[in-house]
Amino acid sequence: MNPMINNTVSVASINMAPLAAEIFLVIAACAILLIDMFLKEGKRNLTYILSLLTLVGCAAITWTDFSAGTTTYTFFNMFVSDPMANLLKLFTYLAVGITLVYSRQYTGDRGMMSGNMGGEFYVLALFTMLGQMIMISGNNMLPIYLGLEMMSLSLYALVALRRDHATSTEAAMKYFILGSLASGFMLYGISMVYGATGSLDITTIAKLTAAGAANHTILVFGLVFIVAGMAFKLGAVPFHMWVPDVYQGSPTAVTLLLGAAPKLASFAMMIRILVEGLLPMAVDWQQMLLVLAVLSLAVGNLTAIAQTNIKRMLAYSTIAQLGFVLLAMMAGVTGGKDAVNAANAAPAYSAAMYYSITYVLTTLGSFGLVMMLARSGFEAEEIADFKGLAKRSPWYAVIMTLLMFSLAGVPPMMGFMAKWAVLQSVVATGQYWLAIVAVMFSLIGAFYYLRVVKTIWFDEVVDASPISTPLDMRVALSLNGVLVVLLGVMPNGLLSACLNAMTQTLGS
Repeated sequence: MNPMINNTVSVASINMAPLAAEIFLVIAACAILLIDMFLKEGKRNLTYILSLLTLVGCAAITWTDFSAGTTTYTFFNMFVSDPMANLLKLFTYLAVGITLVYSRQYTGDRGMMSGNMGGEFYVLALFTMLGQMIMISGNNMLPIYLGLEMMSLSLYALVALRRDHATSTEAAMKYFILGSLASGFMLYGISMVYGATGSLDITTIAKLTAAGAANHTILVFGLVFIVAGMAFKLGAVPFHMWVPDVYQGSPTAVTLLLGAAPKLASFAMMIRILVEGLLPMAVDWQQMLLVLAVLSLAVGNLTAIAQTNIKRMLAYSTIAQLGFVLLAMMAGVTGGKDAVNAANAAPAYSAAMYYSITYVLTTLGSFGLVMMLARSGFEAEEIADFKGLAKRSPWYAVIMTLLMFSLAGVPPMMGFMAKWAVLQSVVATGQYWLAIVAVMFSLIGAFYYLRVVKTIWFDEVVDASPISTPLDMRVALSLNGVLVVLLGVMPNGLLSACLNAMTQTLGS
């Protein structure tokens, strides 16, 4: 329940402890911004190191809360620290940290670290992560929306960071215009929910909706706009038109910031709003997610086949992978038209969570290898640029093969276990046709992943120049590839962590 407000504010209402990681991040990011202003050209390794140390500090704070396994509300119930939020934040730190490691040489080669504010890439990446953390822990539609906008505005600036690059500028304009449209959809939907319930608090909305005390017609209209706004931000069909152009036009380092960690925050946003807030409306949003999921699987997999640019291919792959996440979200409400207690649906939502984490880890490695093959004055963005990689570097060829197999769902990779978990949750609802559709489109999708593998191992080398990679990037790529295999062979630890987090969060 919300704390009562008279003329004083209770200490429990403004408990800062659950926001310790966010507060630390804000202070550290502002300090890094100031320090970077005084660094000379070529001395910005300090900004890189401080950014990574900031992530380590955030992880240490969040790990303490995650280990405790408690759920704490603060700021008048608007912010929550619970097991789901803490687990997602830990993987968000990991994703952003790996992105920064992969990006260091790439951004330096392209002059993105030059000028008086060369460290803005790192600072904007940290503020992007701050927005994601607020989205993940938001227990009120207002902070969730504010976190979404903080993340989006930082990403708009990052996409346009190469000011002298026409393609990046064009991608930034497309992303900004369509992102603003999605934000308008979300905000209009939120306003309609407020009009129907008189509250933005997710717990209050759930209680009023369950009791039938809210205007159902207005709620349905608000729900449509909210789901449409989410679909825009996620890149689900038919709101996917910005994804391939922005992925291709952005500097690859920014594409990775855009395509990895934000997916975890978007998953949390769906859980907070749809499951925790609007579960009594599940009959309505379940059908919307079903349509979005099937369309995303179909359009994503079929269109990816025609792509020759690997960033566009991975963009359409993202759309298709998102279809599986939406399937698990839809399957969370079992019993057909009868909405059940959210805690009973935790296995399906944990499958969606596990799939999101799997996708992020695999995407990190895929775009990391694209950046590894790039060099000053050359972008390795075509699938043909991977020709003969096995002869140039057998180890990196093995890693890319493992990553493609994981995205395709080939056992024993992590991606196979993720798809299996989602299909189990769909079959549990009795919708066998939907599981068959998902499997069929996955088989179609395997073609374009295997095409990359064929290019790596069987095509003749076109560019035989040596691959020069910093030590930190070599270590991160190797660990990334090994992790995708280990978490596929031994998935129980992460699966159990996701299930426990969802059970505790939804049952609290």
